[in-house]
Parts: sequence; C-alpha cells; structure tokens
Amino acid sequence: MAHVLSTRRVLAVVVVAAIAAGLAWRHAHTGAADASAPKVPPVLVRSALVQRQDMPIYLTGVGTVTANQSVTVKVRVDGELDKVAFTEGQDVKAGQVLAQIDPRAFQAQLQQALATQAKDEAQLANARRDQQRYAKLIKEDATTRQQLDTQNALVSQLEAAVQMDAAQISYAKVQLGYTTITAPIGGRTGVRLIDAGNIVHATDNTGLVVINQIDPIAVLFALPEDEVTQINRVLARSGSALPVAALKRDTGEVLGQGRLLLVNNQIDTTSGTIQLKALFPNPAHALWPGQYVNARLQLGVRKAALTVAASAVQRGQDGTYVYALDAQREARVQPVHVVFIQDNIAVVDQGLTAGERVVVGGQYKLRPGLRTVEYQAADAGAEAGK
Repeated sequence: MAHVLSTRRVLAVVVVAAIAAGLAWRHAHTGAADASAPKVPPVLVRSALVQRQDMPIYLTGVGTVTANQSVTVKVRVDGELDKVAFTEGQDVKAGQVLAQIDPRAFQAQLQQALATQAKDEAQLANARRDQQRYAKLIKEDATTRQQLDTQNALVSQLEAAVQMDAAQISYAKVQLGYTTITAPIGGRTGVRLIDAGNIVHATDNTGLVVINQIDPIAVLFALPEDEVTQINRVLARSGSALPVAALKRDTGEVLGQGRLLLVNNQIDTTSGTIQLKALFPNPAHALWPGQYVNARLQLGVRKAALTVAASAVQRGQDGTYVYALDAQREARVQPVHVVFIQDNIAVVDQGLTAGERVVVGGQYKLRPGLRTVEYQAADAGAEAGK
C-alpha cells in the first residue's frame, strides 16, 4: 500500500512538472511572437480645428456680361455725310457730336418756311385792319353784314395759315437739327460702319456706329427655378438690393461687386431657370460685354456657423462623416450633418464642436483607432480656407 502511494506521488509530481514546463514554453514562445509582431506605424495626415465663423449664403449661376445700354446710332434724314467726328473705340458723352450731314437743303427749307410765315402774317395784319373798318361801317349801316362775315372768315383763315407756317418752321428746324448727329447716351463707340462722303438715308438698316454703355455694366445670369421663392422672400425681408459678385470662371477672381437689379417676371419653362440681372460699377473695365462670368448672389449670412474644410467630409453608406482626433491623436469616425458647402468650406450643425481637431488630408490610409502624426503644420484658419 505504501508503495502504491509513493508511485502516485511520483506521477503527480511528474504531471505538475510537465504542465509547468508547457506553460513556460508557451509563455516564452508567445512573448517571442509578440516581440516579433510588426507594430502599425502612425498615419501621416493633415488636420485642422473646427471653428465658428460667419458664413455668407450664396447662390451661384453662370452669367453673361452685357452693356447696360446699347444704341445703334442711325441717321434720321437723307443727305450726304459731310464728316465723322468720332474715333472708333472712343468714350463719348451724351449729346456729343458724332457726325454731320450736309445741312444746306434743310437750311433752305427753313428759310422758305420763314418767308411764307412772314407773307401770311402781313396778309393777316391787313385783313384785321379791314375787319376793324367793316365793324365801324356796319354800325353806320354803310356796309352789309355779309361783307363783314366774309372779312371775319378771311381773318380766321389767315390766322390758321400763320399757325401752319409756325408748324412748318418747327418741322424744318427739327429736320435741320437731324443733320447734326449726336450721341444719345454716354458710352464707348464701336467700329465705324460708314465713312464720310457716302449718301445716307433714314431708311438704311446699317447705322453709323454702335455705342455701348460699359460703366455701369450689367450681368444677366440664371438660377434654378426652385430658388425663386427664397430669393423673393429675402428681397421682401431686406428691403434693399442684394449684393452680387462677378467672378472669373477659371480662377474665381472677383471682377466686380454690384447689386441685384431685376428678378425676371417669368420662369423659363424650357430650362427650368429664372433670369436675373445685376448692375456693376465698372470704372476699370474689368467686365466687358459678351464675357462669361460666374455671378454669385448673396442671400444673407449664417452667424457663428461651425465650419471645417470641405476636404474633411467623407461619404459612406450611412451618410457623411469625418475622422476626428482625440488628445492622443487617435482617429475615430464621427458622423456629421452638412448644411452646405461653398468655397471649399463645409458648414455642419451636428456631430462636431468648436475646437475639435479633424483630419482634412490623408484619410485614404486611415482607419478608426489608428494613431496619426501631422505631415504639414496647419492651423484652423489656413485649413478652413483650403
């Protein structure tokens, strides 16, 4: 019996020793494996702080620059064009002489009308004197009532003739005035369409020159019809013209700052857009008729909005999100609600707080829980503008 107990003790010691040896071997190999496992390096990213700032609310459409006023100057009487008094591409003022038609025929017509008036006025004066004589004679029964009535009718007839002469004189003066052709508006002249020495007619389709008013200048642009209600609501609330900026299409450079002049009174059903017109001061001629620009209509300002660089916003199956960084610069997926994006800045109203740091570049290598390092120093203001 004692021998059996001794054997059992030996077996127990052997088993315990084997288990201990196995655990020691496993621990040694596990530690070695852990030591040999490669560590995930931090991901290089570019980050920025979420910040609050006032964000203007814009609507942008493609626009065409057009002259505020455009006039084709034409002649209004027939005759020979004596001289052209403007230079192509010249800035002219309203009323400035542009050309002269030979006036001699019209001067003669005016003199003829003046002479006819003088003759009729002399006849009228004589008829009135006879009228007075007949009026005295009728009181003395020295003439008949018929003779007096006839004289009265003659006076009335001559008075009408004098009035007609005055009208003919006015007409002749107007026709004579048309021989001097002046600028109806101020603006810039274009190509000269006819030279001095040509015979011109009032019925000619081709004018002398086209004058375009380019300061101020207008921009016609279109926006989707869905925006009409919002635009009219803002106009009614503001009580003043809304600001409009004209931007260069390729670079976004601001070419001019103007005011909304018109919301057209009808939607274009073929394109589903509404046409608008804005007026711009243009002293430096940065805007030119026929030029294509982006017209940016400002509807208002969103005060103290939460903003991040638009590049921070990612889109997944569950919606939009950003990679937010904690104090140890570990990334996490943070769902956000984007109100709108403009000028490469996203305005959010859910999911973020001011001062929080988010990733704005390098997300393609990023996964939740990974640590990050900055590969380009950037503060919130610089990042938000990119």
